[in-house]
Amino acid sequence: MERILSMIGLAKKAGLVEIGEEPVGSAARAKHARVILVAGDAAASSVRRAYSFAQAGNCLCLTIDAAKDQLGSALGRTSVAMVAVTDIGFAESIVKKLAALDEARYGAAAEQLRVKAKRAAERKAEQLQHEKNLQQGKKRKKVTKEKSVAEPAAEKKPASAKSSAKSGGRGKTAAKTETNRFANSRPVKKGKGSFKKTK
Repeated sequence: MERILSMIGLAKKAGLVEIGEEPVGSAARAKHARVILVAGDAAASSVRRAYSFAQAGNCLCLTIDAAKDQLGSALGRTSVAMVAVTDIGFAESIVKKLAALDEARYGAAAEQLRVKAKRAAERKAEQLQHEKNLQQGKKRKKVTKEKSVAEPAAEKKPASAKSSAKSGGRGKTAAKTETNRFANSRPVKKGKGSFKKTK
């Protein structure tokens, strides 16, 4: 039991344990609690509340053989009736150790948490792969953009070559004459006859 209590203490140092009735209840309602551990000498009302929290948060609730004083000393408090472990890894290892002590009492809970931990690991791996795919997808889009910009420029060259071929090599001179066509012309002055007033 000492090893289990020290593991709960480690989880508390990592910030993965909620201590006391109110924090445990809020963690369970927010679906953050993975397992709720209740001290062996906790009051019946506390045990009932812990089980209702577990039902609301869809998590396990287990009564351990440690007294409130023992659980409190492991967590740096004088007395603790219930705690909620919010990390699936810590929860699985704690319940596995409990199952090693009493297989009949905690074996089914350990198996259930093992399955949950496996699913959580798979989801995490899928999420990491998805993020990696998104990053690679962005790089691919950049490459395709550059290609699409380069391709029209390449397509424009043959078009100008065709036009010059049609004009018989006079493409450049024709363009020059079009730009210089109105070079010496005077600006148009708008006179009386430029538009008619409607009555």
